[in-house]
Amino acid sequence: MRGFSIFLNEEVQEKTERYIADMAESGFTGIFTSLHIPEDDASLYKQRLIALGTLAKRYHLDLMVDISGVALKKAGFSFQSLKTLADIGVTGLRMDYHIDHKTIAQASQEMMISLNASTLDEEDIEVLKKENADFANLEAWHNYYPRVETGLDRKEFIEKNQFLKENNFRVVAFVAGDDHLRGPMYAGLPTLEEHRNCHVLFAMEDLRNCMVDLVYIGDAGLKEDTRRQIQAYYQEKKVVLRAKRCGSAYFDYVVRGHINRKDSARDVLRSAEARFWEIPVIHAEKAIERKVGSITIDNEKYLRYMGEIQVVKHTLASDERVNVVGIVIEKDIPLLPLVKAGMKFEIIEGRDEE
Repeated sequence: MRGFSIFLNEEVQEKTERYIADMAESGFTGIFTSLHIPEDDASLYKQRLIALGTLAKRYHLDLMVDISGVALKKAGFSFQSLKTLADIGVTGLRMDYHIDHKTIAQASQEMMISLNASTLDEEDIEVLKKENADFANLEAWHNYYPRVETGLDRKEFIEKNQFLKENNFRVVAFVAGDDHLRGPMYAGLPTLEEHRNCHVLFAMEDLRNCMVDLVYIGDAGLKEDTRRQIQAYYQEKKVVLRAKRCGSAYFDYVVRGHINRKDSARDVLRSAEARFWEIPVIHAEKAIERKVGSITIDNEKYLRYMGEIQVVKHTLASDERVNVVGIVIEKDIPLLPLVKAGMKFEIIEGRDEE
């Protein structure tokens, strides 16, 4: 399950709805927003939250709102009337600091409540049980970290998630977006520090390997290429790889859809049917080292293998029988391990991101 962020530092506009519609179409199921970002004007939050809630209902999306007690009051809402929030489309509240266990427990009787995953401990759980919290309505959400070098450590993150799973919590975490990064730091909003600058899809899948159930995009935007890559992966079970030319006459021949062979090779992705397509004679070109991400096609010197298309997963020496016709852009290299045996992948033309 996947979600994304919309912040209330600006009016909910037509472009906001377009983005929400695109994300819903791509399989995202929830929106995250916050009522207590210090740089923003809290007096504007109420109408903007109502507008965002209207869109969340229109596109059948959950809406989780990050709050503190003071922020909720400043925005014109209260814990004594959570139905008001539910009526405008809010489906959950992420409880931050200064909110006591009794208030959390009472709120859990009415809607989904998110607790701070990183700080939640056994004592908190015992107190919440005594306060008759509805644990079916409690989730554990990790923070995102705007300042570089402050994101969580992987080992401790997994250990914490193990504890949360043992206590039957659904675990939620964030990855950085790659467009409209959140100010004033503009350094991404990931949970794990190691994910700060990596490909969004890779980070999303990596969190799933860390016992995370629901991944949200922390920043307020995704580039269109990235959104399409995510959509293709989750809805079509296909990895889209952007590649650039490297002077070969045969680059256009490899730009198409492929299927990795079911007997998946150690060193390369092998296009299962490439040699059986109608192909011209592939003449030998200058042999160069096959770096990770190199896209190759076997030439006539490889005899019956002529026309075989591969994407290199581990650096290989040059081979006069193999033409290097393109290379996967650096940002997409981490996606290569996502292409499993028998899985679809597509090569499209792209360029390195600035």
